[in-house]
Amino acid sequence: MASPTNDRALALSRQLSQAHRALRRRIDDLRSDPGSGRPDDDTLTTHCLAFCDALTAHHEGEDDGLFAQLLRERPDLAPTIAKLVEDHGLITGILTRVRELALRAAGSAAPEREAVRRELDGLSVIMESHFRYEERTISAALDATTPVGDWPDPVFRPLDG
Repeated sequence: MASPTNDRALALSRQLSQAHRALRRRIDDLRSDPGSGRPDDDTLTTHCLAFCDALTAHHEGEDDGLFAQLLRERPDLAPTIAKLVEDHGLITGILTRVRELALRAAGSAAPEREAVRRELDGLSVIMESHFRYEERTISAALDATTPVGDWPDPVFRPLDG
């Protein structure tokens, strides 16, 4: 049973997992239905850009909120957090490529849309590896007796859907 001193940390751990589940659903939906490819159909572009924005906001929230606070509370996590922030930079590069491809593919033929799908497939694999590592390391630290001190509220930006 969680003590009052680490209830907030346990809630943050659950919130991290929930955010990851929501992002996994979004990329799975996007990969399975990239739009019809009709010239007037901007489904792919709209959904890609929305997904890119959601993942970027999630990572910015971690970097500026959760990770910053964890470093103050748990300096021993510095190497882990540095790796996660490095991953965020790598993922940002892929998201930039996805955005460019989605904008180019708007209303175009199947080969352009297939390029977006391939990029999303690669992003999905990297994202899954990153999320699993993050959940193992950060959630474990949060689930342990992490002193919660003066945690900012919130340390995550909520995701819709």
